Amino acid sequence: MIVEETTISSDRIYTGKIISLKVDTVEVENQGYQKREIVEHGGCVGIVAINDNNEIILIKQFRKAIEKVIWEIPAGKIEAGENPKECAIRELKEETGHEAQNLKLIHKFFTSAGFSNQKIYIYLATGLTVGERNLDNDESLDVYKMNLEDAYSMVIKNEIEDAKTSIGILLAKELI
Repeated sequence: MIVEETTISSDRIYTGKIISLKVDTVEVENQGYQKREIVEHGGCVGIVAINDNNEIILIKQFRKAIEKVIWEIPAGKIEAGENPKECAIRELKEETGHEAQNLKLIHKFFTSAGFSNQKIYIYLATGLTVGERNLDNDESLDVYKMNLEDAYSMVIKNEIEDAKTSIGILLAKELI
């Protein structure tokens, strides 16, 4: 039987640029009171951008949390007041210089519902045109084009370790 929890109190521990952390005290039926640590995040998007040559646009960048450079699809945080589609258009242009004639939501998911409310929206972008990119001041990344089959193979071989990127490539392979 699924038992829902009732929040008794909520204490904000930290508020940062990307995340906030709160500790909720919850009442669990027949189990009393317990604490829940929750990472709050405003959500983000990932863009599976496929050009007319069936190449996917990927980026490589260093990620401090895992201390390594990894392959990713273009992605970014949804800003306050921005909807996910607007964010996808903005991030694709900022990070890669590409604009898409067609942009379709293909999936949305929670990254780690056990402790975070972060939701990622995955868009498929086609009908690409290339322009100038406009990276944020704190961004440093390289842009690559790769055959979709090769990117799919990298996911299967565990050479792509980023979850949103893996999900996006697997879905694109099915949809294209």
